[in-house]
Amino acid sequence: MDDRWKVAENSLNRIKISSNPNNEPVTIQGDSNDLRCVGIGTDAAVFQYIHEPSYAFKIYAKDKCSKIEVEASVYKTLGTSPYFSKCFATTETYLVLSFEEGITLYDCLLQGIHIPRQVVEDVDAARKYVREKSLNPRDIHLKNIFLQGGRAKIIDVSEYVQAGNDNRWEHLKKAYQEYYHLIDGKTVPYWLVETIRKWYNGRNKHTTFDDFMKNVLKLKLF
Repeated sequence: MDDRWKVAENSLNRIKISSNPNNEPVTIQGDSNDLRCVGIGTDAAVFQYIHEPSYAFKIYAKDKCSKIEVEASVYKTLGTSPYFSKCFATTETYLVLSFEEGITLYDCLLQGIHIPRQVVEDVDAARKYVREKSLNPRDIHLKNIFLQGGRAKIIDVSEYVQAGNDNRWEHLKKAYQEYYHLIDGKTVPYWLVETIRKWYNGRNKHTTFDDFMKNVLKLKLF
């Protein structure tokens, strides 16, 4: 078993993560000069240890730690795949994953970086692979997809054991196909991306995607 990651244990133990209400990103307490925060989500934050940079450590908020074993079991079921990270180990508070180079699609929008059609095709192929493993590919959104050498890499598989379709990917794919050409290569302001995200998360579940996009387009900023 690859256990080189254990050199980071002392530094990781200095970090505490707290969750926040209303599905807001977690809060980080503590500090270590050996760690670099590379991602913040609603359940956990992800760090890279500078002396062993091939690993990513996903530290969960205390009240979310029950998800650690669930996510580890999903990685085990997925096995080796070009679309997903590899899980090396778990502890009571974090997952040890392969560090993935690249930039999230969320940051691609902010920076005006082109998102190739191949990314959409890769996510579709990844979702098919997940279903073949008797899992459910949920919670796939802009912050969970990395652009990596022109291809897609998907992170955060913790919801793949849950039932139901949250339609996030279907809506993203439709937005890409019908509206992405309006912003391709343009930087999108952070406030605008966040406004649309919050509108989407807070929308009436009976609102259709087309009606949602009509409201977005009323901003007349594209």
